[in-house]
Amino acid sequence: MSEDPLLEAYLAHLEGERRLSPHTRAGYRRDLEGLTAWMRHQGLEGWTALDPARVRAFVAWRHRQGISARSLQRQLSALRGLFRYLEREGLSDRDPTRGVRTPRAGRPLPVTLEADRLGRLLDQVPDSALEIRDRAMLELFYASGLRLAELVSLDQGDVDRAARVLEVTGKGAKTRRVPVGGKALEALEAWLQVRPGLARADEPALFVSRRGGRIRPRTVQERVARWALHKGAPRHLYPHLLRHSFASHLLESSGDLRAVQELLGHADIATTQIYTHLDFQHLAEVYDRAHPRARRKET
Repeated sequence: MSEDPLLEAYLAHLEGERRLSPHTRAGYRRDLEGLTAWMRHQGLEGWTALDPARVRAFVAWRHRQGISARSLQRQLSALRGLFRYLEREGLSDRDPTRGVRTPRAGRPLPVTLEADRLGRLLDQVPDSALEIRDRAMLELFYASGLRLAELVSLDQGDVDRAARVLEVTGKGAKTRRVPVGGKALEALEAWLQVRPGLARADEPALFVSRRGGRIRPRTVQERVARWALHKGAPRHLYPHLLRHSFASHLLESSGDLRAVQELLGHADIATTQIYTHLDFQHLAEVYDRAHPRARRKET
């Protein structure tokens, strides 16, 4: 237990009045006791000795230690909650966290699969009509960068096989035309040959379930994961990973951000720019491995 009576009173308030869970309270305790230790090291006597400049100094110190932006935001939130309590109890007349900002938490980079591994996975031979369908779906996800909902909503009439394009209905009911690569078109042709054996006569959907109706999103997710499991994928596979891989590989090869935006159906190019960070990360890894002055010497 902390020797700080104000901190203990605040933690009791979190338990008794706010009814926070023991796990959450333990997190508040760790964050605030960490700040208490820093204050002692700085020669600060008590919480009221904190001001915005010192809070910023603490945040900067933690940031230099490599603490993530998310963790810093959580610590600042804990301190802000403490001072709201102290103000309510008349123990402080100001909140030193006001106006203090933490570093922004970056968006997590999308997960992708290397092109050669993905190629080997898609080249696996299907052994049933359902697997022929599954491979066609996988090929379209990767060849055309489709969202799950976009693939499920495709009708047979949306495929222009002669022109090798799809008419896709994306978010906000906006339509776009996307190309279909040679491998994807071959897989699609193979599926269309066996589709009549599964689909109901009046079903317009391009992809159908074993019962003959339009395939459901959950079924697609399960079948994509199943293909990966049975065909030797190095990791769990899901539709959006294939879309991410499409965007990353295309951008890496072409460098044309605007074209990738159009193909993905992004309304704002800022959404597409996450793939430039992914591409740079790849280049940085290549640099670190290859440049003679980048490698650290063994100690």
